[in-house]
Amino acid sequence: MTDLTTRALVTGESRRRAERRERHTLTPGEWIGRAVVVLVLLVFAAFFILPIVWLLLAPTKTNKQLLLDGPFAFGSFDQLAANWNELFAFGSGVFTTWMGNSAFYSFAALAITLVVSIPAGYALALIEFKGRRLLLVVTLIVMLIPNTALVLPIFLELSAAKLIGSPLAVILPFSFFPFGVYLTYIYFSTAVSRDLLNAARIDGAGELRVFAQVAMPLATPVIALVGFFSFVANWNNYFLPFLVVGGTKIPVQVGLANLLANVPAFNPTTASSIVIQLPTLALATLISVAPILLIFLFAQRFLVSGMTAGGTKE
Repeated sequence: MTDLTTRALVTGESRRRAERRERHTLTPGEWIGRAVVVLVLLVFAAFFILPIVWLLLAPTKTNKQLLLDGPFAFGSFDQLAANWNELFAFGSGVFTTWMGNSAFYSFAALAITLVVSIPAGYALALIEFKGRRLLLVVTLIVMLIPNTALVLPIFLELSAAKLIGSPLAVILPFSFFPFGVYLTYIYFSTAVSRDLLNAARIDGAGELRVFAQVAMPLATPVIALVGFFSFVANWNNYFLPFLVVGGTKIPVQVGLANLLANVPAFNPTTASSIVIQLPTLALATLISVAPILLIFLFAQRFLVSGMTAGGTKE
């Protein structure tokens, strides 16, 4: 009896192994399909990752090394320090001023965006009032209009208000973020229980108290999501600040264009007495994107929960 049981177990195990091999055996068409997918992924990886690797290594080299050495060769930490000193010595330290301007514009506009977008999305999602549907449709339409198409009317409006050249000329347009209103609307419509809010109203809480003490604590993920998208859009905006502010009030994205104008490789006719080399420009580019990277790393948990919170109806 024991031998029969053992033989049956061995036979069953062999059969299962054969079935697994059959499942894992790929047809020629499947092999070709997987090979094409891998090839496409490798091409995209080379297209997107290799320039980033080059950018990370470029500040460690001299201009001569950057042109003559291998594109992915490492220079030295001493040269990195030299390029760092050259960058922050440019224009008597104006790069630091540009970074400070970007931080001020982005965070000031972010504060206004959150104060406006979160209550607006809550009201559109959970409060019935006259014109609610029309307001939502207008929000969606404006959200679909490219930002560059709005630059000219915004410039004319700021000019009429005599705000050109002032920080408000950057902060106020940056604060206009209909996409944040739409994200908040979707979140409150799908991820927040109406029964919970109604229970608070039955207990005697007013609408403002329901929003502040019940809805807001539940809205941490979407607040982080709206804040991140708003900050990234504000920090990376070039066209509008280029038109409405100048001098030492420009943000770092406009400042990078000024640095580019002093690089002989891109502007051979430059008449400036201060010349910026390519490795220094690469270092400036890395520093300009560092704040976004740091905020993303610290806020990643909230961003992921915010992007998935509205996926199912509670």
